[in-house]
Amino acid sequence: LRTTRLLAALDAFAEAAAAGLKELDRLALAKGQMERRLRNRRKNSSLPALIELVLARPVVSAGLIAAELKISQRAALDLVAELGVREVTGRGRYRAWGIM
Repeated sequence: LRTTRLLAALDAFAEAAAAGLKELDRLALAKGQMERRLRNRRKNSSLPALIELVLARPVVSAGLIAAELKISQRAALDLVAELGVREVTGRGRYRAWGIM
């Protein structure tokens, strides 16, 4: 009985580790794709900071982006459009974006 439980726990750990590695690969690929948009950008562009924010949070809103990057909400919306991050709410107002 103990051996069965131990083996089940080890299997669960292995599955969780595999899922984590798969997620890490997905995020690394997304980061690479987003970083391609940084070419020919100004040195003081907020786009690199937005990339890091989008990778760090599952979902971001214009208000969150504006507050974190210390930019206007309009500038946040412009950066999101330029970055091409997927809109996840399907709404016209109070939208949010994330890497899916």
